[in-house]
Amino acid sequence: MRSIWNGAISFGLVSIPIKLVNATENRSVSFRQIHTADGGRIRYRKVCELDGEEVSTAEIGKAYEEADGTMIPITDEDLAALPLPTAKTIEIVAFVPESEIDPLQLDAAYYLAANGVPAAKPYTLLREALKRSERVAIAKFALRGRERLGMLRVVDDVIAMHGLLWPDEIRRPEGVAPDTAVTVRDAELDLADALMDTLGEVDISTLHDDYREAVEELIAAKAEGAVEVPAEAKPEKGAQVIDLMAALESSVRAAREARGEEAPAGKAEEGGEAAGDEAASVTELPRRTPPKAPAAPKASGGRKSTARTAKTSDEEPARKSTAKKTAAKPAAKKTTAKSASKSAAKKTTERKTSAGGAKKTTAKKSAPRRKSA
Repeated sequence: MRSIWNGAISFGLVSIPIKLVNATENRSVSFRQIHTADGGRIRYRKVCELDGEEVSTAEIGKAYEEADGTMIPITDEDLAALPLPTAKTIEIVAFVPESEIDPLQLDAAYYLAANGVPAAKPYTLLREALKRSERVAIAKFALRGRERLGMLRVVDDVIAMHGLLWPDEIRRPEGVAPDTAVTVRDAELDLADALMDTLGEVDISTLHDDYREAVEELIAAKAEGAVEVPAEAKPEKGAQVIDLMAALESSVRAAREARGEEAPAGKAEEGGEAAGDEAASVTELPRRTPPKAPAAPKASGGRKSTARTAKTSDEEPARKSTAKKTAAKPAAKKTTAKSASKSAAKKTTERKTSAGGAKKTTAKKSAPRRKSA
């Protein structure tokens, strides 16, 4: 592997010549920008904004921009003249337990290789001292124009160095945690522990980047002239959880089934059947359309208005009644109609009778008058 930095480890009065080698690499698939019309490459040119001319890398320098936009040029000679004890040295300042290092501080990782035969003995001494003490070394070093913080530890038979962020580069997690008061029951913690035990440990070396593999397969298919590449079926999206206990129980059962284990009838599974898997999903009920209000009668005079008003008032209770009353509605109308017709006939008869009687009485009274005349 190609070294990116040469220097020495300063271990008290011991100096260990080393070479710095990248311990990680970026395996992401990178793309170029092209003109979609003809496939031509899109390139960026470095142009001076004052004269509009393109400049080469040799003509480009550094400058610090102040708040008002003023540029303060800084040359490489200015930076080289600064007092930097760690310019070519990894200076160990302390040895601490690895548990004291916050994982948030971890940055890029490097391998430290012994540079030459004379470096083999002190290199091995430092490696074995780190192993036996079960501690890590905290060091300061300079790389790419700035001083950095590092942590040295042993990986197999090699000393590895992790770049560390400075403590003031770590943000405080203010306003990130939930601000709602939540109470977690012991039963929920027991189920969470059961799920963690069921999932168990994993061999990190067996994990891989599924997305990168899919992109590589897509590129290979396109290169072979495939017009359409079949996409894999997306996993179904989980339902909204409304019962945490049921979701935990379902997760434990699913993890055990994935491992081919039978779910024991333990405490963690007691509420499974009672809660059921259905309690962990939301079922949306169909919305009911409210009944329309009856239309108001038209304001027209005469008997038609009265009849419509009466009809509307008769139909109002019928709409709110049950199906049984609705079925009896035609019979009630017929009975009412018959009663109305009988009453009308009876009144007509009474009118005729009274009229006939009045005529007879008038005739009787007028007869004697004619006789006397």
